[in-house]
Amino acid sequence: MRAARFHAYGGAENLVVEQVPDPRPGPGEIRVRVAAAGVNPIDWKLRAGALRALIPVELPAVPGRDAVGTVDAVGDGVRGVGIGDRVFGLGGVTGASAELAVLSAWAHAPEAWTDAQAAGAGLASVTALRGLAALGPLAGRTLLVEGAAGGVGSAAVEIAVARGATVIGTAGERNRDFLASLGAVPTTYGPGLAQRLSALAPRGVDVVLDTAASGSLDDLVAITGDPTRVATVADHTRGQRLGTHVVNAENDSALLSAAADLGRRGRYTPRIERTYPLERIADAHTRAERGHTRGKTVILL
Repeated sequence: MRAARFHAYGGAENLVVEQVPDPRPGPGEIRVRVAAAGVNPIDWKLRAGALRALIPVELPAVPGRDAVGTVDAVGDGVRGVGIGDRVFGLGGVTGASAELAVLSAWAHAPEAWTDAQAAGAGLASVTALRGLAALGPLAGRTLLVEGAAGGVGSAAVEIAVARGATVIGTAGERNRDFLASLGAVPTTYGPGLAQRLSALAPRGVDVVLDTAASGSLDDLVAITGDPTRVATVADHTRGQRLGTHVVNAENDSALLSAAADLGRRGRYTPRIERTYPLERIADAHTRAERGHTRGKTVILL
């Protein structure tokens, strides 16, 4: 099969598209013929070697953790999915940017989602759902999402709105209309946020989800007055120091199914900033690494 790989840690220029052996699903896993794969921050951080002490990978490695495709092989013990089904989901920390990928968590993709949207939903929706779950019930509460225009942030906004929250989202000025289209009350991040929030939410902000790791976590805790009312999916070191909820993504088919159910009901549509063919995966990584994306970057195969 064709796949993108990096043979050494370093810049995006290390990514090459080449023929590699087909992967095989193990017990409890499935293999899909990939239509599209997401590009996430962990992908370029692993490729650059920034996480080698925490998450060592065997080189050469195929980047990518989430994908959408049609099932073409099923491992022992798998139930509820068959050859030819269109699913989206998550595999290991590497392996998705290829013609064939093995998934350990998956859900049937909503018909209304394009391949790009379904590819962008896996890691973003699971991360958003786990971050929101740490904050408790959302109905009738005011939630602040820091970094609301990114892949995880935009998913969190739509999911929280669907669950009855009033959502205020922070992003750059260019994303004001985008946040409003998601159902959020938009505002900018940075100095003066507490004052802007006092005008937008006179009764205060109940809970906060940080998806940005922008260095604002101290301020977000101060805004709520209680670190247990703040969750971060991005700034783990500072979150642990401050006592906030620190959330990691998990390969959880139940969470993927919950996201898909919202998609079928028109309550969650993964937002895609740009797509690239596999041959231009280096450009996709370079774009993602610059940050400030609106939704997700996706590779189309």
